[in-house]
Amino acid sequence: MTNSSTPGRRSLAKGVLAGAAATLLGALPASAASAASAASAASAASAAGPPVLRLPAPTGPYAVGARILHLVDPSRNDPWEPGIGVRELMVTVLRPAVPGLGFPRVPQLTPGAAGEFASIAHLVRPHLPEAGVDWAATLTHARAGAPPLPGRRPVLLYSPGGGDARTMGSSLAIDLASHGWIVVTVDHPGDASEVEFPDERPGRERIRTTVLRPDMDAATFHTVIDTRVADLRFVLDALGLDRVGVYGHSAGGTAAAQALHEDRRITAAVNLEGYLDQMDGELLPVARQGTDRPLLLAGTDGFRDARLDRSWAALLAHGGPVARRQLDDAGHWVFTDYAALVPQLHQAGLMTAAGRAAMVGRADPRVTVRAVRDLVRSFFARHLRR
Repeated sequence: MTNSSTPGRRSLAKGVLAGAAATLLGALPASAASAASAASAASAASAAGPPVLRLPAPTGPYAVGARILHLVDPSRNDPWEPGIGVRELMVTVLRPAVPGLGFPRVPQLTPGAAGEFASIAHLVRPHLPEAGVDWAATLTHARAGAPPLPGRRPVLLYSPGGGDARTMGSSLAIDLASHGWIVVTVDHPGDASEVEFPDERPGRERIRTTVLRPDMDAATFHTVIDTRVADLRFVLDALGLDRVGVYGHSAGGTAAAQALHEDRRITAAVNLEGYLDQMDGELLPVARQGTDRPLLLAGTDGFRDARLDRSWAALLAHGGPVARRQLDDAGHWVFTDYAALVPQLHQAGLMTAAGRAAMVGRADPRVTVRAVRDLVRSFFARHLRR
């Protein structure tokens, strides 16, 4: 680690995701040769049966319970699907819980969500295989129905990257909860790959997929970030939270930093490789004005570019409690569950070595998963009173 201080819904989404990923998410398109090689490997692997992908176990002393909530904000309409009439969010609350094997482990993706994700995974992330993966088979280490342990605990909010659902941040969130935090993972419907609701309603189906288009402009990206910040602030309102930490990846990291700037209820934030400017180069207010509360900027050598350096340097120039850290031999999605899943896909012959390196880097996942967990956990241990 290097240190330094200072629109039709479903059919349309599947047809346009590849371009949207490249525009919004910094996704790296696979070459024709790599794509052909990966497709051949996927076919061979499918003949032997799909591998069961496993998430790393949490390292803390507590068992973790999970509760899923459907939150509705009647004061806002959905910016991507105005026919809905309200802004809806799905969140998962992870917290220290009473241990017990009688409580079932929560799947990373439900069968319905996994089916949708399977059809668009290679469009959202071009290096992922088109077939050969049972995305519904992966279990998290949180348990449904496990009663929470009593007592007040500090709360963290998590905002995933653009094109990712909250479920792709399960491993880090559950690890944090196993060390004593309550972690609320937040979906941002409309730009998330897929979000499953309890039921259908006018204006949307039960499982809602992304509506972002490949010709996204600066105004659309502005809406993405503004909507995410408003979503995070609404969660604070809906759950009656104060003095919390927020962390996020990519567009979620951008939103976490800007939410810190806008809302004094947020005590500290971690930006996991999110830009601090708009697509047209205009700096976000947090980068223009600085912050008086702790903010960690964490990135990788595999994703670092001039735009990231410029926007982060603008914030660092203000001084204050802001620090920058870098993980070496790593890629952009090392901050997500892909850090553990992608090497398994590569080992199973479902991804190329180049695809693995492009997504999470070449470092051993036993090293990178621990490094990310330690980095985020130690930051909040210092700056969010327990």
